[in-house]
Amino acid sequence: MIQSKTPLLFLVHRIPFPPNKGDKIRSYHLLKFLAEQYDVYLGTFIDDVQDEQYRSVVAEFCQEVHIETIRPPLAKLKSLSGFIRNEALSIPYYASATMQDWVNKIVASKQIKKSLAFSSPMAQFLVNLDNLDSRVMDFVDIDSDKWQQYCQTHKGIMSWIYAREARYLFAYEKQIAKQFTASLFVSEQEAQMFRTMNPEAADKTHGLSNGVDIDYFNTRYQSENPYNKNKKVLVFTGAMDYWANCDAVIWFAQEIFPLLYNKDKSYQFYIVGSNPTEQVQALAAIEGVFVTGRVEDIRPYIQHALLCVAPLRIARGIQNKVLEAMAMGKAVIATMNAMEGIELPEHNRDKKAVALISDSVVQQFEDIDYLNNSGIRKRIELAASQWIIEHYSWSKTLAPLTTFIEAEQ
Repeated sequence: MIQSKTPLLFLVHRIPFPPNKGDKIRSYHLLKFLAEQYDVYLGTFIDDVQDEQYRSVVAEFCQEVHIETIRPPLAKLKSLSGFIRNEALSIPYYASATMQDWVNKIVASKQIKKSLAFSSPMAQFLVNLDNLDSRVMDFVDIDSDKWQQYCQTHKGIMSWIYAREARYLFAYEKQIAKQFTASLFVSEQEAQMFRTMNPEAADKTHGLSNGVDIDYFNTRYQSENPYNKNKKVLVFTGAMDYWANCDAVIWFAQEIFPLLYNKDKSYQFYIVGSNPTEQVQALAAIEGVFVTGRVEDIRPYIQHALLCVAPLRIARGIQNKVLEAMAMGKAVIATMNAMEGIELPEHNRDKKAVALISDSVVQQFEDIDYLNNSGIRKRIELAASQWIIEHYSWSKTLAPLTTFIEAEQ
């Protein structure tokens, strides 16, 4: 390929394709956006054998790609060195001398001066390259705070490990934020939280919101109904080996759904997403609950559901599942954590304009029953899709990114 634009180094902890889970949705759209503005040199890892087939897909966006395969069991063992080195365990998990050598060589040979790292462990490959004009860190979420939340919901040795990871990772996040040109987070709320936690880098901390592919997720999409058409389906979508998602569906299936099912046996709860854990699979034993595993296309499950639910009790940043459901004109029942970072109309809380939000089991039950039995659902569906189109297209949310990259240290 003939180089014609400014070269940029883009480092991502997981291959940014396919866009089928939260981090990969964001990193894929970042890659697409960057490829329009720069000649991209991508360094990334593959941690799922199913992703090996997508090497050529990401290569189409780049001048050069360096991909290494991670074996999660071995990487977990390697991460234990963090205990000895007094660092967060996620740093040695991704440590790679081969990746570092490639970064050093490509920066020197292509005279790269601009860089973007996605997810804090990838910063380790840039910390010693202070000759770069810009080093932008897309933290996405405050991962250290997520570990702190895990600590509070576990006991014994796991609680201690999670607390330690939160402490050491926050120290690393502070170090990177101080050293790099800019620190980006998935919402202005997340950015403000980090400014409060780390005021030393407040002036270099910014929100860069997630968006939605409104050409893919929209109300015009039509598909065959994957459900029994006589049922009232509530659907949760997401990667089902992610602990926060698992916690959410277990809570909903055990505490909220039985209240609905006991009132009306036509209700069904579908858990749609890849790699369901044993605990999640066990929920299928509850009458009216279904666990699909991975599906080729999530859109039919959203389109034909009565409502989409996002009962996350542990969450950081913006939930793509919520944006996608709203873009397809679905009313969403969600916890406050699931809606954190998503800008909503000022009158949403009182008027329930585009989504219904509550952390209460009883209130979620009442909200679902209310939407099923009232004409307000159609108004919410229309308002939700229009709101997403106006505020959350990727072209709109990523527009400020170039400014951060072009700013020099």
